[in-house]
Amino acid sequence: MKSSLAGPGEGPRPPYAPASGAQPYYAYAAQALAERYESLTFESVHGEILHLLPTAPVRVADIGAGTGRDAAALAGRGHEVLAVEPVRELRLVAQQLHADAPIAWLEDSLPGLERLEGRFGLLLLSAVWMHLDASQRTAAMRRLAGLLDPGGLLIISLRHGPPPADRTMFDVPADETAALARENGLDVLHLGGGQDQLGRDAIHWSELALRKAPA
Repeated sequence: MKSSLAGPGEGPRPPYAPASGAQPYYAYAAQALAERYESLTFESVHGEILHLLPTAPVRVADIGAGTGRDAAALAGRGHEVLAVEPVRELRLVAQQLHADAPIAWLEDSLPGLERLEGRFGLLLLSAVWMHLDASQRTAAMRRLAGLLDPGGLLIISLRHGPPPADRTMFDVPADETAALARENGLDVLHLGGGQDQLGRDAIHWSELALRKAPA
């Protein structure tokens, strides 16, 4: 359920308000957004943290996997990838775009991730966290920490700037997210970010790499 391509003038405007949440927008705009999501590579979007990613194969969950760009890239690096996406329309687009990639798909959503089972060496939340309100973020971080293997890595990217008018979104401070991670036993390995790669002057991004202590 990625949102890196939302904003004024960047896609179709569905006839509903943020009170509908975020998922209706992504269902409505799935096809239009796919071109934009897939125009950016995993390496360009996550360049700051590539050196932190596991080199040996691990079990990965891409949570809010959108059109599957990142899931496919991680599968291509040899990882066992589970793509978690609540929006059926995005899953269908992703499964067409990345039909050759060895990705398993799961319909589930934050904060509870009730259907997600087992432990993971890597959890990725790219442009997802800002759809959760404060109470949801608290519950979600607790759940994510519990899903990590000892020594496992959690990557979260955050959008900053004016919230769009067509879905729920919050401008979540990176420092708040880092503090919440520490409260749940995660160490902050990286806190960086940069400008929007789609050229939107009013939007910038933060990216955090968080690690669970080894056993």
